[in-house]
Amino acid sequence: MNEDKKILSIETSGELCSVALYFSEKKYDERNILMKHIHSEKLVPMIEELLNSNSVKTNELDWIAVSNGPGSFTGLRIGMTTAKGLAFASSLPILPVPTFDALALQVSSYIDSSKIFCICNNANIEEFYFAKYRIEDSKPIAIIEQSLEKKNELEKLTSGIENIFGNLKQTESIKDISSPTAFHIAKWSYLYGQDLLTFEYDYLEPNYLKKFKVKT
Repeated sequence: MNEDKKILSIETSGELCSVALYFSEKKYDERNILMKHIHSEKLVPMIEELLNSNSVKTNELDWIAVSNGPGSFTGLRIGMTTAKGLAFASSLPILPVPTFDALALQVSSYIDSSKIFCICNNANIEEFYFAKYRIEDSKPIAIIEQSLEKKNELEKLTSGIENIFGNLKQTESIKDISSPTAFHIAKWSYLYGQDLLTFEYDYLEPNYLKKFKVKT
């Protein structure tokens, strides 16, 4: 697939607020802000500035790719709601991207072929989000799909694995890369996700993996 596309992508699953306009792997524009609790304030202005600076209108896009989780409840909800609003206004399809698969695609560029690696992101005091991948022909293949695990199982799940990515603090061996950039959300959607394109906005919900609990 070498045809240029116009893909708007959104990543808000963690502290990184990232948007990209993707034409091809070697032609794209991206904006990133790494800061807590700014998604609701910065996301829409970032998208507007990105489109305007590239003279692209929303109705000229091929689709909107949005990080679908797991991750922050609030961040994922903001990203999905924004994607739905833009898509509905311009009759565009949305492509929900599994967050860990996009992150696996990102880190696979500097991991040797056939190597196994894990992603471990904090979920709450007792649990973490987990996935395990192997690199085959430069493509990350999920050995264990993204799941919710108990933290006392961390050592067992990651035993013998050299490359571990995420934001857990339980072990010093974890590399602090916990969310993909919007470029990799778009790239994953282009390479692997086009069968997920949908106009059924009402049925699109982030993949939280765990139930929301109201803090009191």
